[in-house]
Amino acid sequence: MTEHRARKRFGQHFLHDPRVIQRIVSDIRPRPEDRLVEIGPGLGALTLPLLQAHGELDAIEIDRDVIEHLRERCRQAGTLRIHSVDALKFRLSEIGEGPFRVVGNLPYNISTPLMFHLFAQKHQIVDMHFMLQKEVVDRMVAEPGGADYGRLGIMTSLYCHAEHRFDVPPGAFQPRPRVYSSIVRLVPREQPLCVPEAETALADIVRLAFSKRRKTLRNGLKGHVSPETMTSVGVDPSARPETLPPQAFARLAEAALSHA
Repeated sequence: MTEHRARKRFGQHFLHDPRVIQRIVSDIRPRPEDRLVEIGPGLGALTLPLLQAHGELDAIEIDRDVIEHLRERCRQAGTLRIHSVDALKFRLSEIGEGPFRVVGNLPYNISTPLMFHLFAQKHQIVDMHFMLQKEVVDRMVAEPGGADYGRLGIMTSLYCHAEHRFDVPPGAFQPRPRVYSSIVRLVPREQPLCVPEAETALADIVRLAFSKRRKTLRNGLKGHVSPETMTSVGVDPSARPETLPPQAFARLAEAALSHA
């Protein structure tokens, strides 16, 4: 196969540093009973060692031009099932019954919608290990009060526990991205932060609050959540949104839903 050039429209940056690859595999620690799914395997830099460690893997790849290379590279390593489809339209139930462990070097241009597409399938997932832009991971794991804390971290916390594992320099990829990357581990919550019926209200409240993050909650959520409702669930109306933990936003959403 001729050399494959990374495609901008797919947001491709191919991992090639063997030390980073081994560290990712060691961090995942595949077990015999696992059902592994890799999103965006590309040229197979991570696919091959995962197969060698586990023996079986499902891969979701939108770029048909890399599939034959991927099959050839991994032919002797184990059972590789390739699904040539857009990951944003693919559901894990099409593979079978989980639970699954999902891994991937996610394309920068679709990483956030793709994660939330998977969060909606959290009942089929044990955990997820993703390579993302460092700034995205920083926002996902940020604590209340920090500059990185905001919508992404709160909405991630609704579905998962997020843990920053380690950073990856630009030189580990070809072509080199302009930013550092990070590995994040996401474990779906056994009990969600709020009832499913309040998830839409939570997303709306968080969006409104952080669109006016310098305002107090009383002013930022005016006309949507009353100060009396805030006080009833232990939230100070004079607080600013970046000081509230995700659980407080969940209480606000459930209260707003009950008063609707």
